[in-house]
Amino acid sequence: MSDEIRFGICGLGMGRGRAEVVTQTPGAILVAVCDLLEERGREAAEALACEWIQDYDDMLARDDIEVVGVFTPSGTHADFAQRALQAGKHAFMTKPMDIRVAKCDAVIATAEETGLVLGVDFDSRYNPVNHQIRAAVQGRTIGEVIEANLMMRWFRSQQYYDSGSPPGWRSRRTTEAGSIANQAVHYLDLVQWWLGPVKSVFGKSSTLAHSIETEDASVAIIEFESGANALLFTTTCSVPDLGTVIEISGNRGMLAWKDQELTMFEAVKAEEAGGRKGGVYQLPEDMPQPETEEVSLNDFSVPDDLPANIIEDMLGAITEGKPLQCDGYEGRKTVQIFSAIYESSQTGQPVILSQR
Repeated sequence: MSDEIRFGICGLGMGRGRAEVVTQTPGAILVAVCDLLEERGREAAEALACEWIQDYDDMLARDDIEVVGVFTPSGTHADFAQRALQAGKHAFMTKPMDIRVAKCDAVIATAEETGLVLGVDFDSRYNPVNHQIRAAVQGRTIGEVIEANLMMRWFRSQQYYDSGSPPGWRSRRTTEAGSIANQAVHYLDLVQWWLGPVKSVFGKSSTLAHSIETEDASVAIIEFESGANALLFTTTCSVPDLGTVIEISGNRGMLAWKDQELTMFEAVKAEEAGGRKGGVYQLPEDMPQPETEEVSLNDFSVPDDLPANIIEDMLGAITEGKPLQCDGYEGRKTVQIFSAIYESSQTGQPVILSQR
């Protein structure tokens, strides 16, 4: 076997694009794709110059596959990854890590037992802008974070929920959870990555505009251990589709983000910073509020070895022992948060995460 790392991709929905990334990544070889649908599997195999395997167990039995990427319905991610680890393969899954915390814990335990690499594919963590924002927030450029807003207003049709492989998996609670777990989990991951550990949540989820078992609209108040609070609103009912906005306010400034781009970043002028005492800005008597100035993201660094995608990330972890952008422990965090929001919606009570 060559020095190149050999990949297999299971599931050719989202996995089709990731399989193509494997073929474009130096040091990686795409050996096979796995999908139940013959037409889709054969098309991908021909286009990507690899094999198509219909049965997942047959893929796991291959000695020439070292890494398996899982792109199956959300509620099966951990199970499929765990089977790969048990077969001696490194594994990664697309977001969310799963829809059940217990499943996350089980696959994490298997990774620890086998010593194999387990990753979660959150593509927002490969965006340099998001690393710069994290550095700015954690470096207190906008001061102590007071509050944040995460507003995801997307549109998804009934046909979207009825389709898929197997048909309708996005609409069923056994394989999916809803707009937070499927769509907004990208942004929930960013907010908790930027602001730190979550202490408690209080939420309400509803199904308003689709014939589905899962939710298509949720709101929640998220309390962080730092004392900051965030308001979350997610829906797949928005007409028109307005994308996703994240706003973070501190006691010295504010930043705003929309669809992977920074749209506003202002902080109190440097010469006024001396007016802060005990973490609180002291207003001069003749000034209604502090003057702010635009801050450049160029003032904040990006890791020199930031991978471009999950494939590069897995290669670095396997061949050089580098930490993943999102390992199993990190991937579990969002599952715990959205599971707590759904629990809160069912009970009508806040849920404290720090006690779990």
